[in-house]
Amino acid sequence: MAKICISAFVAGKVQGVWFRKSTMDEALSYGLTGWVRNLSDGRVQVMLCGESNAVRQVEAWLQIGPALANVAQVISESLPYDESFNGFVMRGDEREC
Repeated sequence: MAKICISAFVAGKVQGVWFRKSTMDEALSYGLTGWVRNLSDGRVQVMLCGESNAVRQVEAWLQIGPALANVAQVISESLPYDESFNGFVMRGDEREC
């Protein structure tokens, strides 16, 4: 099976609604690696890597997000597979990095 990564930016009401934790849970349930973090402009950034179909399933879930979220837009781009990620983690806010 082909492996890919995507980088996604999720806009809308996506901070303070358990978006990062829910994204991590979704990614781990599909066996994906990568990370999720809040951005200072109110968006959430996600890096998902793994089997192509699983990545696309979680990418589709990003359009909906957790119950309290109100997703306005998801912009994603496909990237070459990166095997350097170990597991899936929630990173701190962009401004904390």
